[in-house]
Amino acid sequence: MVRKPAKMYRAISKRAYTRREYMGGVPGSKVVQFNMGNTKQQFPVEISILADEACQIQHKALEAARMGVNRKLMKEIGRMNYHFKLRTFPHQVLRENKQATGAGADRVSEGMRMAFGKAVGTAARVQPRQKVFTIYTSEANAEKAKKALKSAGYKLPTPTRIVVEKREIEA
Repeated sequence: MVRKPAKMYRAISKRAYTRREYMGGVPGSKVVQFNMGNTKQQFPVEISILADEACQIQHKALEAARMGVNRKLMKEIGRMNYHFKLRTFPHQVLRENKQATGAGADRVSEGMRMAFGKAVGTAARVQPRQKVFTIYTSEANAEKAKKALKSAGYKLPTPTRIVVEKREIEA
């Protein structure tokens, strides 16, 4: 069976398909963690990456971007100097009508008849200007955090922008 390219699942085209209790065989999400680093401390700077367009981000892309950012942050600024948060969850179940390929496949495959598709993965639906990842850190580490988020933007299927905000810290 041939795997379909990721661009087939990028656009939001159909109604949300999220009710897992009615589906069997939905593969689990590859996203391992949603909060990393120092989750107990309050940090004064919030750096977020925003999606510019509405799209679906596959769980594989979210995990790849998360791993890259977390690895860079741990190496550059240390685990206790940031709080990294994944802000979206892959609820959307992706379906694929698998076709048999190769010799004799014309007799095995039914083509488009009853082409509902089997669950092949999950994705997070993202709206324009929605935050995907957020890093909370100190002002001294803000540039390194921005650089880490910029590298994550290349792994996402939509144009992105990075926004820096100052936060008030409660004593």
